[in-house]
Amino acid sequence: MSAEVSASLWEAPVLTPGARRILEVASELFYRRGIHAVGVDTIAAESGVTKRTLYDRFGSKDHLVAEYLAARHRRWWEHLEELIAEARAPRVLAVFDAYADELLPADRGCAFLNAAAELPAEHPAYRLVQEHKLAVRKRVEELLVEDLPDAEGAAETADHLMLLLEGAVAHRGIDGSRRLARRARRIAAELVSGDGIRRV
Repeated sequence: MSAEVSASLWEAPVLTPGARRILEVASELFYRRGIHAVGVDTIAAESGVTKRTLYDRFGSKDHLVAEYLAARHRRWWEHLEELIAEARAPRVLAVFDAYADELLPADRGCAFLNAAAELPAEHPAYRLVQEHKLAVRKRVEELLVEDLPDAEGAAETADHLMLLLEGAVAHRGIDGSRRLARRARRIAAELVSGDGIRRV
C-alpha cells in the first residue's frame, strides 16, 4: 500500500521496512546532493529496490521529498522537546542547543532552507517547510512567555531569536563551523537575561 504524504508534520506514516529503507537513503541523498540533483533511479538503486517498488510505496518523488522533510522535522522536534524538558529557564536557549547539535547532519546547513531554495511554492513539500519554521517560531515565543518574568515584547524578541537561529544554521552550510551557532546562543542569552527581555 502506498504511503500517503503526512497530513501533519507530527503524523508519522506506517511504513514497511522497505519503505523505511527508501526514505533513509533518499533523505541522505536529498540532503547531501540536493533534491533536484537526485533522481528516483539513483534512490531506487541505492535502496536496493526497483523504481516500481519506490512508486508503490511513495506514489511520486514529490511525496518522497515531503516525507523526507516531515521525518526530519519529527526526529528533530522530539530531540528539541527533550532538551527543553531538561533545561533551566530561560529554556528558549535549548532551541539554540538543538540547532547546534549533531543529531542530524547539519554541515550543509538547514535542510528546510535548502529545500525552500529548490522547491516552487506549489510543491507539496513546500508547505512542510513553512509549517516547520512556523512551529519553531511559535515554540520560541511560548518559551519566552512561560519563563521570563517580564514577557512584554516576547513576539518581537522571538523574531530576533529566529533571525539569529536561521542565520547561524544557514552559515554553517557555508563553512561547516558551529562557531556562529555558539555566538548566536551567547547573543540570545544576553537578550533573555534573568531580569527579563532586553529590548533591541
